[in-house]
Amino acid sequence: MLANSDLHLKLPQLRALVAVADWGTFSEAALQLGISQSGISHAIASLEEELGVILFKRDRRKSSLTPGGEEVTAQARQILGLLSEIKEIVDRAKGLRGGIVRVASFRSAATHILPEVIAKFRQRFPAIAVSLQEYHDYPEVEQVLRSGLVDIGVVCLPNSNEFETWEMYQDEYVALFPPDFHPSFPSLTWEELLEYPLLLPPSTEITYTIIRNHYQAHGKQIRVAFHVKEDSTIVSMVAQGLGVAIIPRLAAEPLPQGIQAFSLPIPLFRVIGMAVLAEALHLPAVFAFLEMLRSGNKI
Repeated sequence: MLANSDLHLKLPQLRALVAVADWGTFSEAALQLGISQSGISHAIASLEEELGVILFKRDRRKSSLTPGGEEVTAQARQILGLLSEIKEIVDRAKGLRGGIVRVASFRSAATHILPEVIAKFRQRFPAIAVSLQEYHDYPEVEQVLRSGLVDIGVVCLPNSNEFETWEMYQDEYVALFPPDFHPSFPSLTWEELLEYPLLLPPSTEITYTIIRNHYQAHGKQIRVAFHVKEDSTIVSMVAQGLGVAIIPRLAAEPLPQGIQAFSLPIPLFRVIGMAVLAEALHLPAVFAFLEMLRSGNKI
């Protein structure tokens, strides 16, 4: 049984300690670790309370280590170094010292979700290459995943039971109005929406079907002025006052100045998820990439 005098240190506390020691201020340490300054302050305060010593001399410009803080920081560096060595050993045991992860995604997810994930993955596993293939629509991603040409697909859920899937992100469909639109109410109404002709993808695409079904489910008649394939072209046409578009928010961003985005009178979402073939055998690198996605893009 542990005695009451035993320390209960946490790795985030040690990382915060070393970061403040290296960067000199709580704000810069928070920036480097990608957390809030209050998170750094809490980590240092709780560590000082646990240890019973003051680790930093604080002033407005810089935080410098106390003599006791210097000794603790030196030991913290050793602990974090040993942890890094353990991770290297585990990675080698898992076969994460090479190979490639093949990912397919529709365009808006590839633009707004995956780059940060890939960057962090490559930082964590520099020996593993990542191949990213972009497709216009979800069924194309499912097809290359089904054929075995890629390991992981970023798709819209739900899917058939041939795939094992995990939810990543809920992306809202928004109505885009031109700059001269003046809403009568804080929330968009069906009456206002139906006044404008619609700009939608071609009727052969799944996005069109989803929006049409949403209209029909609520007793509304869809009236399409233009069928346009590219999201960027749709947004540009809205900016010119040629109609209103209904489009997933990720596909619309970044919005040009003046374009107004509203939730639909009855909200509609697409659920973005990752998928793998349910019965396929995957290399450890694939599972490592999936784990990064499942844990909120952090590993």
